[in-house]
Amino acid sequence: MGSALYTASSTASGGRQGSVKSSDGTLDLTLSLPKGLGGNEKEGTTNPEQLFSAGYACFDSALQMVAGQVKKKIISEVTADVSIEKQASGFGLSVNLTAKMEGVTQVEAEELMEKAHKACPYSRAIEGNVEVKKKAIGE
Repeated sequence: MGSALYTASSTASGGRQGSVKSSDGTLDLTLSLPKGLGGNEKEGTTNPEQLFSAGYACFDSALQMVAGQVKKKIISEVTADVSIEKQASGFGLSVNLTAKMEGVTQVEAEELMEKAHKACPYSRAIEGNVEVKKKAIGE
């Protein structure tokens, strides 16, 4: 393991119906249980799955990085759909990643998607534990 370049720290209390706050106070959110999990999903609240999907913003950075390595200039947008599922051993997550890229062909977009998946810290962290389906959309 390498040395940390950056560390984010957040504290949660009250579980899925509590709150989460980052150590610097930038993030200060109320949580509620989604209706799909039997909760009341209060307006103006979030949940761990939304926060995880938002964290996949790093995948867009990974796309930009790998595109630059092969001298491609792209405009990209990444959508991460994170689902919680009932599995034999309890609950688990799955991710559907869709990356739209301007400036590359469909074949190039698919190649960049695979390279970014190998570079992205989120993708690497969940590799082998979470099913990730990838869809690249080029021009």
